Amino acid sequence: MPDRATSNVVATPHAEASIRGTHNQDIAIEQSPLRRYRGWIIAGVVVLALLAVSIQPALTWLSADRSAQRAQLRFSEVRLDDFTRDISSQGVVVAAVAPTLYASTGGTVSLHVIAGDSVAAGDLIATIDSPELTNELDRERATLDSLETNLKRQEIENRKEVLKARQVVDLAQVELTAAERELRRAEQSWDFQVISLQDLEKAQDDVERARIALRHASDEAELNVESLGFDLETLRLERNRQRLTVVNLERRVDELDLTAPVAGIVGTIAVDRKQVVPANAEIATVVDLSALEIELSIADSYADDLSIGSGVSVRFGGGEHDAILVSVSPEVVNSTVSARVRFEGEQPPGLRQNQRVSARILLESRKDVLVVDRGPFYDTGGGRLIYKVDGDVAERVRIETGSASVSQIEILEGLSEGDTVIISEIDRFRGSERVLLRN
Repeated sequence: MPDRATSNVVATPHAEASIRGTHNQDIAIEQSPLRRYRGWIIAGVVVLALLAVSIQPALTWLSADRSAQRAQLRFSEVRLDDFTRDISSQGVVVAAVAPTLYASTGGTVSLHVIAGDSVAAGDLIATIDSPELTNELDRERATLDSLETNLKRQEIENRKEVLKARQVVDLAQVELTAAERELRRAEQSWDFQVISLQDLEKAQDDVERARIALRHASDEAELNVESLGFDLETLRLERNRQRLTVVNLERRVDELDLTAPVAGIVGTIAVDRKQVVPANAEIATVVDLSALEIELSIADSYADDLSIGSGVSVRFGGGEHDAILVSVSPEVVNSTVSARVRFEGEQPPGLRQNQRVSARILLESRKDVLVVDRGPFYDTGGGRLIYKVDGDVAERVRIETGSASVSQIEILEGLSEGDTVIISEIDRFRGSERVLLRN
């Protein structure tokens, strides 16, 4: 019996004719050169694209003189904004009225208050005991009384002298009247040839003598009255001078009682009780808490810009209060000038002496000004250089600046609205024209 495997291997002529291949369906096509190198072309395009992407950063890197991290820099946009030029300063609250009491003369001090006591105007602060001054006042008063007595005595003497002079004049007038009467009698007698010519001439001489005596008596009386007036005026001037001396001593004695010139509190006591002090020694200070001002220390570079009457905004206690600049010291101390600020209207409540506050002095205010945020570039570059950002590169440009405030710098030339600039200090770039900015 034939094997089954053998029978499957042997093919019949009919089976061989029924199995066909695919060689009759395949047609040989000649391959195009473009299709042959398509892969290489695609690879080349990809390489060129990669080169184009990387060549620009490379060129930027090569064109930059220096590089810097963006995170280490400060940037600002040039913009049109309201420009307010002001000065910020720290200050301290001081008393606008704080008179100091001094000893008008040397003596022993007796205090009637202690530091911190509240006093009203006119209250007694201290008393100075000066026996020398009080004794001098008593002596000068006695001298004044003596001069007053002498003056009154002289007035009486003057009246007596005037009466004597008037008596002499009146007697002279009587003599003249009698002589004139005798002359008329003599003239009548001469008409009747009763008396001689010699008697007539004698009567005429007596009248002339009486007239001369009356004239001299009148002149002497006037001179005596004038002389007595001078003597009296001299005594009166001496009396007045002595009275001024007494008034001055009384004033000095009154000043031995030191009283509060204003209402407030006693600030400091400069002496101890029963201490002997010389003249003009400081005794105590009275502080008027109802009139407080702000004392500011301002850099001398702003001194020329300060003007009396400028508006000031004082910040303390979580609020702002309007004030005005009332004085600027002409002296520069430690590169600063001292200025005084006074509140407008009523003084804000809760203000205390020596309290520290901050203030902003308004110098000018304008609208639609080309500005940039203030930064270290303004100080390190003198306001003439800045780096303008263009993509990943910052280029140094020259600018012209105008006014400067605490937060803004006015740009006059060199930049346009919308430009982005570096406001950090420019010394770090060491004068480079272009700086690469790295992320």
